[in-house]
Amino acid sequence: MKSMAAAADRAGASDCFVELAGVTLNYGRGDHAVKALGLTNLRIAPGDFVALVGPSGCGKSTILKLVTGLVRASSGSVTIAGHALGAEAVRVGMAFQNPTMLPWLTVRDNIMMPLKIVRPFREQYRSKRKGEFRDRAEALLKEVGLADFGDRHPWQLSGGMLQRASLCRALIHEPQLLMLDEPFGALDQFTREELWAVMQELWMKLRPTVLLVTHDLKEAGYLANRICVMRARPGVIIDDAEVPFPRPRTIEMSYASNFVTMTQRLRELIVAGRSAREVA
Repeated sequence: MKSMAAAADRAGASDCFVELAGVTLNYGRGDHAVKALGLTNLRIAPGDFVALVGPSGCGKSTILKLVTGLVRASSGSVTIAGHALGAEAVRVGMAFQNPTMLPWLTVRDNIMMPLKIVRPFREQYRSKRKGEFRDRAEALLKEVGLADFGDRHPWQLSGGMLQRASLCRALIHEPQLLMLDEPFGALDQFTREELWAVMQELWMKLRPTVLLVTHDLKEAGYLANRICVMRARPGVIIDDAEVPFPRPRTIEMSYASNFVTMTQRLRELIVAGRSAREVA
């Protein structure tokens, strides 16, 4: 599979691939309006891996929705690859806490679904689905340890196996932007840690630009290059810091004193952010 680093570089010559500038978001109108997101600024470089952490309801998933165009900002601007949102096609991959595979399709056919939908692959799908596209799916399945499961159906796989397949589906169409919304949150600790290693390896190889929403501070520290902390609603980014640990990272590193110090600092920021209120 080709590296996506080049694709990200072509998407924008600047050092910014995703930018939220002065963005706010209100749900509803008038007296019933709810201010979900306060004044928010965020810049993400091509190929970067950014994690959003914070208390429940602080707007982490709202930022993902803004970046993918599922909701529109009340004020401010969202730009992708130097263009206004929607002005230029950008391939996006998504993985969620629930893999939502189609039960009547095989795992392989589920993984290949984006190739059937997303340009330019959909124009080539009929001619390549039994050749190049099938080979691409098999290569990803092998990467995540599911080489012998392409012909199975989703209901025949465990939760951890389904999430591995979900990552394959999110990456098969070489997305420039990968959105991860608590993709490992429903798994047991050991399966989560196994999939962190898989995700890290895939990112190091393919280098999409990644935005991860998680409540797991260890997960954020293991996977991300930067961690942004948000406060309680109205959500605002109150801290944006680089993760200083070299790659590839290991679970053993997460028990080191400097890693524990980092996660404790994040925890303290989140606790303080729970009770924070917007200053008029």
